Amino acid sequence: MTPDLNRLNLFVAVARHRNFRRAALQLGLSPASVSEAVRDLEERLGARLFNRTTRSVALTEAGTRLLGEVGPALGTIGAAVANIGSFSRDPVGTLRINGPQPAIEFRLMPWLTRFMAAYPGMRVELVSDAALTDIVAAGFDAGVRYDENLDQDMIAVPLGAPQRYRIVGSPDYFARRGRPETPEELAAHARFSRLFPHGNELPWTLEKQGRVVTLPPHGPFGANETRLHLQAARAGLGLLLTFSEYCEADIAAGTLEPVMDDWCEPFPGPFLYYPSRRLMPAGLRAFVDLIRAG
Repeated sequence: MTPDLNRLNLFVAVARHRNFRRAALQLGLSPASVSEAVRDLEERLGARLFNRTTRSVALTEAGTRLLGEVGPALGTIGAAVANIGSFSRDPVGTLRINGPQPAIEFRLMPWLTRFMAAYPGMRVELVSDAALTDIVAAGFDAGVRYDENLDQDMIAVPLGAPQRYRIVGSPDYFARRGRPETPEELAAHARFSRLFPHGNELPWTLEKQGRVVTLPPHGPFGANETRLHLQAARAGLGLLLTFSEYCEADIAAGTLEPVMDDWCEPFPGPFLYYPSRRLMPAGLRAFVDLIRAG
């Protein structure tokens, strides 16, 4: 029968001390239990490992060979176990996070820049993904989502203040088509579509004082990248519904103008989420603690 690692560790301790009592002291065991374990190991292997008298202990040829081969291997195993333990103690290694581009860009990145400055031993890998990726199956430590898409068994930490959308168009577009003030008027305008990998389009959702109106995209342009939407909006091709952060500079410069702000109410910002508090990797725990501390 193959001996277990505990018996082999006991054997190595006795071999290095050449003394059962000192080996037992090192291991926090009784000399009798160490002696019994070594005897059991010899029985399992079918070879005597030590010559021993009441005065001395010496390795046999078989014991010397076993120590030469097993000793380094146990040292490697011990180092590997110690290194794994560091994942729960020290913020080192890699932190992998998945989430949609706007949430990463405007809410997650400010926290991550602080985190990486505080923990230079950490490497962060971000994957921008509009799909509702299973972070556990895909090998991520955490993800970023909005409240309506969070699984109930996940632990969620808010990433900041509420956000809002804005509807914007170019001065030229409004000069030609007029400025909508209600969802009914908006229905007659060109509305850019947000495209997803499988061809799905994100509808326009508006809310005012508890009334929710959903409009399908309509018009000459669709894309999966907001910066392309902005270029098309500046060119007067239609209206864009996007996060306010994306269009603030254009509004300030006058290249785009907002409409129907009263139908773009704030909504809760995104959350960092992860599957369990139990035995969290030290890097993830440090990042969560940083966010919670503000």
